[in-house]
Amino acid sequence: MATTVPEDVPGNAPAPQADADAERLAQLGYKQELSRSWSGFSNFAISFSIISILSGCFTTFYQAWNNGGPIAITWGWPVIAGFILIIGFCMSELVSAYPTAGGIYWWAAKLGKPVHGWYTGWLNLVGLIAVTASVDYGCASFTSILVGMYDSSWDTGDLHATFYIFLGILALHALINIFGHHLIALLQNVSVYWHVFGVLVVVAILLFGPDSHQSASFVFTERINNSGFGESWFWFFILPMGFLLTQYTITGFDACAHVSEETKGASVSAAKGLWKSIFYSAIGGWILLLAFLFAATDVEAINGGGGAINVLLTTALSSALAKTVILISVVGQFLCGMSCVTSLSRMGYAFSRDGGVPGSKLWSKVDANRTPVNAVLGGTVAAAVLTLPALYKSPNGQPTAFLAVTSVAVIGLYLAFLIPIWLRLRQGESFQVGPWNLGPKYKWMCWVAVSEIAVISVYFVLPFSPAGIPGKDEFDWTAVNYSPIALGTVLIGITLWWFLSARTWFTGPRRTVDEAPEKAAAAAD
Repeated sequence: MATTVPEDVPGNAPAPQADADAERLAQLGYKQELSRSWSGFSNFAISFSIISILSGCFTTFYQAWNNGGPIAITWGWPVIAGFILIIGFCMSELVSAYPTAGGIYWWAAKLGKPVHGWYTGWLNLVGLIAVTASVDYGCASFTSILVGMYDSSWDTGDLHATFYIFLGILALHALINIFGHHLIALLQNVSVYWHVFGVLVVVAILLFGPDSHQSASFVFTERINNSGFGESWFWFFILPMGFLLTQYTITGFDACAHVSEETKGASVSAAKGLWKSIFYSAIGGWILLLAFLFAATDVEAINGGGGAINVLLTTALSSALAKTVILISVVGQFLCGMSCVTSLSRMGYAFSRDGGVPGSKLWSKVDANRTPVNAVLGGTVAAAVLTLPALYKSPNGQPTAFLAVTSVAVIGLYLAFLIPIWLRLRQGESFQVGPWNLGPKYKWMCWVAVSEIAVISVYFVLPFSPAGIPGKDEFDWTAVNYSPIALGTVLIGITLWWFLSARTWFTGPRRTVDEAPEKAAAAAD
């Protein structure tokens, strides 16, 4: 019988013995095929690394700057981060009850019907492909910027060169995940320290490097609208679009669930790792963003540069200091992308293990090192294909394709989160909690989580600029937010597939153990 944590301290439960992990996994129906060598800190580290404030806060800063300005960042970040933390608490309760690599897909199938697992699995898979693509493309863009800072002849606006760098980064991440299986957990830990100390260095540079700083009034009250939409749209449309910065940066934390089969004491350590990765990222990200805003003294130049963070840095700092900040960010983004590929491959492996992906036998194979190699390769290729529109520049020079990929990541992942949270809410008191749980707080937390996800899912499929609205004189296909096209295609495809075929054979999670859980645990030892 599951124990209940004291209501006033979320996650206040002792970690179970390591030999209980294989037994619990067998109870859920699976053999211990992946190597269970990750510590609780490593589990926390992968989500903290994927959230990566050195990635999202840099790559999507311009979205918030152009859509609301400082107030979209100063006030938008903590408010939206608070909502995301509530979502994280709801998911921590679920991973404590069901610590499997399938994560949210498995939860949905267990709490609902096979159709719930089907939609959740595909939304989660598409979201993870998109977040991998967006992180690695962002890393490629900042690598190009860094090269341009050292070589004036380098064209940072060459989208083909950026795409080739992107493909190279994807390939490196695939190779690390395939051949560096012993290093992955270590690199996750290194990533945590890089992000913590890297942010401290960046904040110190922005504090002492500039000749002057903005006023508190500017940082906390200034409004900016570079969206192309009129001021009458500001509060109910433009400002919420700026919240994409926060919603995109603090995502991917479901990785704690996807690597739970590789984590010791997963029913507690994965639950804690999930919500803590959100909490600490929210604090660190806000401090970093405030440092950016106080250093943003040349507003005209930043507006002229499309709100890009590199313009802010080069106008506020010396060349050497600006290069240092960009370099710290590039390394953080690279480590983030590596973690994204790990999470994507584990989810792809788990969903394939249950027959949810075409060619399931291929994607669910593990090699002699117990690594899902084919899932790694398939996920990185899919990320490259999704990002092909980034080869084309929008009329206003903004990387609309990048924003569209980030929207796909946000909507795909959060809709996948919504389904099991809603199903858990529907089960009420009959839900069998794990050692980490919310107690009666689940009722209001689940309602808040479901409502917030529903709202952002509407906003982030809307056009980013007037040029992306069909029928407008300035309409251009390269300015279109193709996230609703991508997600719509996926939803239509998996719906047709379900009704025409999958509903006759897809039964949700498949047991890979027939023996009693105690025997499975003994075999795993």
